[in-house]
Amino acid sequence: MTASPANIPVSVPIYVPGSAAINTADLYDERGEELDSVSLQFQSLGGHSHFSGPVRTIRCFEDNALVKSALATPGNGSVLVVDGSGSLHTALMGDMIAESAVANGWAGVVICGAIRDREAIAKLPLGVKALGSNPRKSAKLGAGETDVTVTLDGVNVRPGAMIWCDPDGILVER
Repeated sequence: MTASPANIPVSVPIYVPGSAAINTADLYDERGEELDSVSLQFQSLGGHSHFSGPVRTIRCFEDNALVKSALATPGNGSVLVVDGSGSLHTALMGDMIAESAVANGWAGVVICGAIRDREAIAKLPLGVKALGSNPRKSAKLGAGETDVTVTLDGVNVRPGAMIWCDPDGILVER
């Protein structure tokens, strides 16, 4: 509980899988400096415009083997944050990997890079934010790191932190 300006206790929104969507603007108004806002303009590309959950991370560059592997495991309402170094040269996720994420209970994916099959992904019950799209496939060598702190536009995103995404943007728990 936090105190409002009139010292009236106000509940702080906490994400519960399957609960109603939380708007990032309202959440920022309530929690302010407890949260970091990613100012990089990601596109909302999935079937769910609002999504949130605990973070899992991958750092990779034009190689989606780790993304495919992670999304094939139980997500339990988590959000996979992928630092693809902002590359739009190849896609780090397509419709088949996104379908795997849905089947495995992931709430969403945030990719600092490109996806492909955006029309098919837009029909899936999955939150997806990415910088754009490219039909070109990525490498599949498994290069990269998992469960490490990644940085999106100066915001550190650590595994286990909460993330909230909607059409207004992305908020990350400090």
